[in-house]
Amino acid sequence: MERVLIIDSNSVLHRAYHALPALSSKSGELVNAVYGFLLVFFKVVQEFDPKYIVAAFDFPSPTIRHEKYKEYKATRKKAPDEFYQQIPKIKEILEAFNVPILEKKGYEADDIIGTISRITLESPQKEAIVVSGDCDILQLINERIKVYVLRKGVKDTLLYDQELTREKYGGLSPQQLVDFKSLKGDVSDNIPGVQGIGEKTALSLILAFGSLENLYDEIDKGTENAKKIAPKVKEKLIQNKKQAFLSKELVMIEKEVPLDFSFEEKKWKDYKKEKVIESLEKLGFYSLVKRLPGSVEKKAAGQNLKLW
Repeated sequence: MERVLIIDSNSVLHRAYHALPALSSKSGELVNAVYGFLLVFFKVVQEFDPKYIVAAFDFPSPTIRHEKYKEYKATRKKAPDEFYQQIPKIKEILEAFNVPILEKKGYEADDIIGTISRITLESPQKEAIVVSGDCDILQLINERIKVYVLRKGVKDTLLYDQELTREKYGGLSPQQLVDFKSLKGDVSDNIPGVQGIGEKTALSLILAFGSLENLYDEIDKGTENAKKIAPKVKEKLIQNKKQAFLSKELVMIEKEVPLDFSFEEKKWKDYKKEKVIESLEKLGFYSLVKRLPGSVEKKAAGQNLKLW
C-alpha cells in the first residue's frame, strides 16, 4: 500500500502555539507554533514513512458554511496576530521540503482533507493518515483512512481507526459522529444542534436509529421504535428539525472541493536540504537541523510500520 500523509496544518499549528512556551527567532519574532509543527512533522514522516505528503490550510475568508449559517464559529475567539504571523514561515519551510500546500477560497482545511481522502480511496493501492489536533476529522475514518490526533500538546497522540472510534464514542461509527454532533450541537463552532438535547440523549438516539435521517423518518411515520422516545425529547426533536439538518450540513466535511490535484505531483521526494537548513537556522532551530528526515530513497532500516 502507498501511504498518503495529510496534515491538518492550521489545527497542528494551533496545538503547537498553545502547547509550547514563547520561543523567539533571532529577530525577536514568536516562532513557537512553527517549532511545534516541525516536531510533529518530523515525527510523523519518520513514523509513517509516506509516499505522498499534502499540507492542507484554511483559506482566510468566509466559507460555504457561513453562507448557510452566518453565526458559524461566531463565538470563537480570534487567535492573536503572533499566531497568524507564523503561518507564512511554516509554508516557506514546507515548500523547501517539497510538500505541496493546498487551500481553497470558501473552504476549510477539513474540506481539502475530505476531498484528498476521497481521491485516495479511488486508488485501491493507497491508504491515508490524517494528522490533526481536531477530532471533527474522525468522521473521515474508514478501512483505509486513519487519523493521528494530537490530544494534549504535541507529544500526547493517538491513532484512531474504526475500532478505536467506536470504543471512544460509545459504539458510534466514524460516520455516525456527524449525526451525533448534529443533535447535540457544538459550542466551539457555534453549531446549534437540537436545543435541550445533550450528549447522552444524542448518543442513545443515534445508536437506536442509526442516523439523523432515519430518526426523523421513523418519527414522521410514528413507528413503534419512535414511540419509545420520551415525549419531551420527541417534542424537542420535532420543533428543531430544521435546525438539526442545518447542523448536519455544517458538521459534514465536504469531499468535492474543486482542486487541481495529482498524486504524481505530490510524491514525498528529495527536498531542498540547504534551503531547509537555512530556514531553520534563521529561526534559531539548530537542534532540528540534526533531526532532518531523510529522503524516501534513504529510508532507515525497519522504519516502515505495519499499521494496517
